[in-house]
Amino acid sequence: MDRITATKTAKLAEECHKKFSLSQSVKDAIAKTNREEFVPAGFRHNAYKLDALPLGSAQWISSPLTVAKMTEYLLPKGADRVLEIGCGSGYQAAVLSHLFRGVFTIERIEPLILEAKLKFRKLGLGNVHTKLDDGQNGWAQYAPYDRILFSATAKQIPAKLFEQLRDGGILVAPMQVGSKQIITRFKKAGASISKEELEACDFVPVLDGIQK
Repeated sequence: MDRITATKTAKLAEECHKKFSLSQSVKDAIAKTNREEFVPAGFRHNAYKLDALPLGSAQWISSPLTVAKMTEYLLPKGADRVLEIGCGSGYQAAVLSHLFRGVFTIERIEPLILEAKLKFRKLGLGNVHTKLDDGQNGWAQYAPYDRILFSATAKQIPAKLFEQLRDGGILVAPMQVGSKQIITRFKKAGASISKEELEACDFVPVLDGIQK
């Protein structure tokens, strides 16, 4: 990352922190991630604003503040592997790559995952692994995960995803509750799952199947 970009990403991390108190590690992860790389070319000038931006395929790249919050809600300290449902632009996975040893990210829209893959390679993020699939299946091959993050709103969490979460693990997802969406944190303790509602949000919905 060149010096100008590094200054911009550091400022972005600081702005997020002013609006929502971030731990030093999450703040650093935002500061180390070149957001411009993940924004469609026509929106580069808006890359460092705290706004969501259109991505194509009726998808959005979340606002950096939302990404910072979701990352913080995962409580990444001491966790090793994270599974992300809904790779989208790849920005969230890139942020996670600075906090986790292994990032496994699934996307159902083929053009999006192919593009994200190229970006990860270009940025040298060798610890991010991608898969084209319906994210609701999870990725059993590399389970169990310490953390699971949904980057799209779910009506319910499939049981197989809780099965892929290690005991003591945390799953964070925007949940559809009536007409509202609420970021919810689930914790697994043996056979029981506790949940905590954190704040209202606005994400695109989880959809079934793969889109080529």
